[in-house]
Amino acid sequence: MPRNKRKSPGVRKSAIDDDIDVGARLRSLRQIYGLSQRELARRAGVTNGTISLIELNQTSPQLASLKRILNAFPITVAEFFTFDLQSRDRVFFRQQELTEIGGGALSFKLVAAQRHDRRLQVTHEIYQPGADTGHDMITHDGEEGGVVVRGRLEVTVGEQTAILGPGDAYFFNSRIPHRFRNPGEDECEVVSAATPPSF
Repeated sequence: MPRNKRKSPGVRKSAIDDDIDVGARLRSLRQIYGLSQRELARRAGVTNGTISLIELNQTSPQLASLKRILNAFPITVAEFFTFDLQSRDRVFFRQQELTEIGGGALSFKLVAAQRHDRRLQVTHEIYQPGADTGHDMITHDGEEGGVVVRGRLEVTVGEQTAILGPGDAYFFNSRIPHRFRNPGEDECEVVSAATPPSF
């Protein structure tokens, strides 16, 4: 007598957990990267109708098909299923929504801190008079730059030191030991960027 075969509890070949809105995720991802359905279909080597049906949740792609479509983006299948749709869609951030990562005489407010996939760190910095990032020099992988908005900022990079005023800027390889200090009697405001993010 033939034994009953039980289904394997492994990964389903066709799509994906019913609780996951694959269509909404694909549509959101496509819009983030500014692609039309036609352009995404062309890049993925599928028909325009296939993309439309997936986004409308009228068809459920097999994992291999989904991977082929996602190759059009810099994203893995795992990232596709775990990224926060709401935070990836965010483009604008009000001042009160920036995340404070400094403290005391130094205020470092990070833009889009909730975006764990970001490849760029943008920070709004306020240095109180005499504020300093510390006597120990900072090093980390990547590059960073910034523009002084108001006040004065002393920037030390390796053996080079300069005092910058409003409109002045800096840019350097952040593997070189560096330090920032406000040598003036007024607040110093800076907008900086670094890649990859260190916070």
